[in-house]
Amino acid sequence: MTANDTNSPRLVEDLVFDPVSLLAWQLAMGVDEAIDDEPMDRFAVAVQTAAVPNRPGTATRNEASLGAARDTGPVTGPSNSGPRPVVAKPAQSITGASSEHAAALAAAATTLDELKDAMGKFDGGLLKRSAKNLVFSGGTAGAPVMVIGKAPDGEDDQQGTPFVGKSGRLLDKMLVAAGFSRDTNVYLTNLLPWRPLGNRTPDTAVVSMCLPFLQRHIELAAPKMIILLGGVSAQALLQSSDGITRLRGKWKAIDVGDTSIPCLPIYSPDYLMSQPHLKGLAWRDILAVKQKFSEISK
Repeated sequence: MTANDTNSPRLVEDLVFDPVSLLAWQLAMGVDEAIDDEPMDRFAVAVQTAAVPNRPGTATRNEASLGAARDTGPVTGPSNSGPRPVVAKPAQSITGASSEHAAALAAAATTLDELKDAMGKFDGGLLKRSAKNLVFSGGTAGAPVMVIGKAPDGEDDQQGTPFVGKSGRLLDKMLVAAGFSRDTNVYLTNLLPWRPLGNRTPDTAVVSMCLPFLQRHIELAAPKMIILLGGVSAQALLQSSDGITRLRGKWKAIDVGDTSIPCLPIYSPDYLMSQPHLKGLAWRDILAVKQKFSEISK
């Protein structure tokens, strides 16, 4: 093997390192701050310090600096009086306030604005703290048709309005094709007023916490009929364990106050986008809503 052999080992001092690559390596190792304005060879400094013995009555630069720091006078602040006391902060509930508290706040609201204000002040736990906005409602307040979904998605959370994302645009097309519009005769909301992390399906504790607000929301909005989008909202309001495949297309009734309101569970728009072959069934359900609307409007 010769010295010019490309496969022969090379000494470290013979290698040429790219400064950008070295900097990238340091960043990868966790270096995020420079100690001095100018670079310093700490190994050379260590060698020089070790080579110069201390003369009697003299101190090293580090010792002199330490002494100067000690002579600068008293240090103000917490360190002057010992360790800083740690004050415990009140623990924040992950699950939020109880459903009983939610029911009490909801019952005290006499208008939609008061209900929205009560929900804004309610301790919604991690569900509320992880969301950007309270998504209360959209469309026309007092409309005869109320649409209730599961929860806001990312775009809804950003804008504070339900059904403004891709699935909301599909819902609008479905409604408009049957003669409905959020600008005239449709009012929209969700079972959950806050977006769950990752748009995950809410557990029973979260549903129980939010349900009293939704029930009062329906009572104050006073629709003539309700469209339930997806299995989560349908199961919560109908108190059913059946999935949306069994529930869809079958008229049910929920009692709100002294009124019985007809509701129809249908596939949610986001589910239809992942299962486009079911759009025919969804269209059939929308036509059933149109037929029911014409009957109750007579």
